[in-house]
Amino acid sequence: MVSERTEVQVRPGAEEDLDALTDLYNHYVRETPITFDTATFTPEERRPWLLSHPVDGPHRLMVATDADTQEILGYATSSPYRVKPAYQTSVEVTVYVAPDAVRRGIGTLLYKALFEALADEDLHRAYAGIAQPNEASTRLHERFGFRYVGTYREVGRKFGRYWDVAWYEKDL
Repeated sequence: MVSERTEVQVRPGAEEDLDALTDLYNHYVRETPITFDTATFTPEERRPWLLSHPVDGPHRLMVATDADTQEILGYATSSPYRVKPAYQTSVEVTVYVAPDAVRRGIGTLLYKALFEALADEDLHRAYAGIAQPNEASTRLHERFGFRYVGTYREVGRKFGRYWDVAWYEKDL
């Protein structure tokens, strides 16, 4: 279990993080509706995702680690919003925190580092889709200046039920 006094470092993600990042994401695939993936991944299946987030450019991966143990506590990404060229100045952002590290400010540290890294990029908007209900994620996004723009009703089916996704946007 992570101590509340853990010193946290945030850095760009790297190839050596792949196994831990995959494990973290798979927790959310198996246990929550936060992601609409329904089958877990192997690290090799997740490798293209990791490689699509280089250390520079608009599509980033920031990782939070315990300063002493280097255990991964969470990650945040900016990814293409859509593939068509006119969307290239928009990104979709997301943050995942290890289950034993929630409510310790890890998501805030990750988003702070991510948005600082993106500050000099040619970006206009960031978007975030939040499966509902998820009050903690809604509060995090609103603290970073995201505005609610609408909800896709019952857009995803997981665990035998339909889930809404609320969409938020932020000027960059």
